[in-house]
Amino acid sequence: MGMDRRLFLRTAGVGAASAGLLAACSDDSEDAAPTTTEGADDANVAADGAPAPEPRRVFPFRGDHQSGVTAPPSAHGVVAAFDVRDETRDELRETLRSLSEAAEQVMSGESFDERDGGFPPFDTGILGPEPGATGTSIIIGFGNSLFDDRFGLADRRPVELQRMPKFGNDYLVREHRSHGDISVTVSADTADAANHALRQLMRVTRGGLSPRWSREGYNSLFESFDVGEAPTRNLMGFKDGTSNPDPDDNSRMDELVWVADDDDQPDWAVGGTYQAIRIIRMQVEFWDRTRLNEQETIFGRRRADGAPLGQDDETDAPDFATHDPDFESHIARANPRTPGSERNIMLRKAFNYASGLDENDQLDQGLIFLSFQRSLESGFITVQRRLDGEVLEEYIRPLGGGFYFVPPAPADGEFLGERLLA
Repeated sequence: MGMDRRLFLRTAGVGAASAGLLAACSDDSEDAAPTTTEGADDANVAADGAPAPEPRRVFPFRGDHQSGVTAPPSAHGVVAAFDVRDETRDELRETLRSLSEAAEQVMSGESFDERDGGFPPFDTGILGPEPGATGTSIIIGFGNSLFDDRFGLADRRPVELQRMPKFGNDYLVREHRSHGDISVTVSADTADAANHALRQLMRVTRGGLSPRWSREGYNSLFESFDVGEAPTRNLMGFKDGTSNPDPDDNSRMDELVWVADDDDQPDWAVGGTYQAIRIIRMQVEFWDRTRLNEQETIFGRRRADGAPLGQDDETDAPDFATHDPDFESHIARANPRTPGSERNIMLRKAFNYASGLDENDQLDQGLIFLSFQRSLESGFITVQRRLDGEVLEEYIRPLGGGFYFVPPAPADGEFLGERLLA
């Protein structure tokens, strides 16, 4: 009798991982840090005397939290959402198990098992036979729709998880570009590594997950940036990510990002976080014809160095009383620095995207915005309400995305989401 097709599709993409591999990729400490592999004969100097490339990072799949949430910014990424095709909780359990195995294998950088040429190989092959560390992190989230009546999970829904509503400037005319049962956020050092990761996840879940939407992105990272400084520029030419909280500050992350025991959440959700994804189209051709001083007034920062208007350095506190008394700039609305507004701070990430021309021969470019917060209401939703009606809306069109809950990372012997299905 031949192999069951559903079982084959679930297992065809993942080589048999050894116990040593699982142990090497596991770290249950809250402060789990990425390991590195050397990029040359010596950590600092290559054989020819030139500076050696930076060691690539390996982020742990296991621990207290999904490591990709607080991982440093990456040069490449892809965000995707899927609908679950499974019909029973047992089938969903196997899908999540396969998804976890594939994610752990990809993040580890370990080689895949070889297979007889009469069968499909276990991996895409685009990274070669020995991929090594690729700086890949994978974040997996659960959408509001996963908690309907299909799998008996309605009473386990995180208390603030909801379908992303349509905000004032949203242009969500194509529902297939938004929402979804499961979200996947891949970050990697190279475009090939990000592509490889997504394909590996898709090949092992083909029977259980149906792709809903995806978007590829990239960043041109600055050579160096300190805490509070932006790591990159967006496609409007302004620094992006200024004033972000320090992801390495565990107490700050506990305050702003991670769901805690006293948050009145289901037990399985403690240690997770709410994720907001927004695909934001920028009207770049219109923007490029706008005067520089008007651009800077709209953002509230100088384009060249990111300093707030009237200030010297990017990390200086804005002087809204002098330069924006009506709080109309983007930075004033997003973070007015008023009593209580510190509760609305999010951990933000982003990728630029450029997808050629649209059907009207206009440049299809913009931002993949990601935020992570302990409270969806106190974080993204409150900030977005403040941004409704801002001048920047004339130049942007949010097209899609969704709200998801990122569960805690699995412990040894678990798959991601196992506590939800227990």
